[in-house]
Amino acid sequence: MFSLSIVGVLLALVSGLGQSVFWWSVLWGCVLMYLVSMGLWYSSTGLAGCWSDFLVIDNFSFSLMSLTILVSGLSMLASVRDVQKMGNKPIEFVFGILVLTMVLVFCFSVSSLLNFYIMFEFSLIPILLIILGWGYQPERLQAGKYMLLYTVSASLPLLILIIVILVKDGSVFWGWKFLSIKWGWLVTFCASLAFLVKLPIYGFHLWLPKAHVEAPVAGSMILAGVLLKLGGYGLIRIFYTLSLFSTLAVSIIFCPGLGGGIIASMVCFAQNDVKALVAYSSVGHMSLVLGGIYSNTEWGWLGCLLMMVAHGLCSSGMFFLASETYKCYGTRSLFLVKGGLVLIPGVALCWFLMCAINMAAPPSLNLWGELMLGISVLSYSTVFALLTGVMTFLSGLYSWYLYSVTQHGQCPLWMRGVVVIEEYSSYLISFLLVFLLSVAGLALMLFL
Repeated sequence: MFSLSIVGVLLALVSGLGQSVFWWSVLWGCVLMYLVSMGLWYSSTGLAGCWSDFLVIDNFSFSLMSLTILVSGLSMLASVRDVQKMGNKPIEFVFGILVLTMVLVFCFSVSSLLNFYIMFEFSLIPILLIILGWGYQPERLQAGKYMLLYTVSASLPLLILIIVILVKDGSVFWGWKFLSIKWGWLVTFCASLAFLVKLPIYGFHLWLPKAHVEAPVAGSMILAGVLLKLGGYGLIRIFYTLSLFSTLAVSIIFCPGLGGGIIASMVCFAQNDVKALVAYSSVGHMSLVLGGIYSNTEWGWLGCLLMMVAHGLCSSGMFFLASETYKCYGTRSLFLVKGGLVLIPGVALCWFLMCAINMAAPPSLNLWGELMLGISVLSYSTVFALLTGVMTFLSGLYSWYLYSVTQHGQCPLWMRGVVVIEEYSSYLISFLLVFLLSVAGLALMLFL
């Protein structure tokens, strides 16, 4: 009844106020919901919080719920020119964003593993419709097919595991040790595969660059900012619930996970598309998150939380700037996008700040996340010190490479003499994200 009443109110807003007022009403509603969620973010860091038969309320769930609402609002603000002003089905677009936001909020707050799996899979439908409905190229059909095949097929072992637990114990709630696991490696594989694809780690990542390249700016922001965090959140929850951290399969996944992060970071230098480069950088950052999860330490879990929130904000900003660059140049090729400092100096400043934060420059939240994850990985084994150091170095290197290639050099011939009008949203979104990441990093520094 509550959901039906919300749909009725939204339909009344559309019919009575018009699509423009409806668009901005929903946008300001996201701002209000974000402020309310930040006010409710009161629990101490860790898995200890308020647990019930229906909801999980702790630092992990509330932080990711707040991130979901914020990124959804910013994605709508970033799509004003492409969707709302151009009349490109704005009502359908807003409903798609709202449905995706509600599904993700429920996904991060439900206490039942079965409900989490349902929301986890249902989130594919809105993001697929956004990619297919507002994507740029005909290849978006292939990108949607890749995303569905990878994620749905990889989640089938998890569904089988949930059914086995439900038949054996009669309940599938977080926070309860369901089984005395006899086949630990098999259970670990079934529980991990769906989340490793969603995270994703290298080897299961091929759907991600395709989806990012073909998605509109809102789809890229939500996909990188929130949907990738479902993998880390699910791994933390289910491994804590089933006590799988000591199994041999964890060590087997740990090594290719970190090694794949190095490979993904090196692949960044071979990309000629700005969006593809940012997408591969996400694979490298999420490999560090995987290491923090499998370290089985509270410090590592806190580092995972900080890295997921920081990466969600930073990657959303970088995909937004890639979209703004595309609107100016008409291409995202690194061979053609040159001279941004001359042509769009305001956006070039935003690129500099985002690339600096992406390489974990102080006092950003990314710095603290990488430090905590590095310490937790070393506490697991000192063998991984070299892998972590190389990954951190490559992160700074490809961030510097992205900025220097796109913002320096001579402008292309077809862009010379063109007057570029920069909108307020370019500065508002970028500087808001920089402000949040910097303030959060400073606050954490004072706290520690």
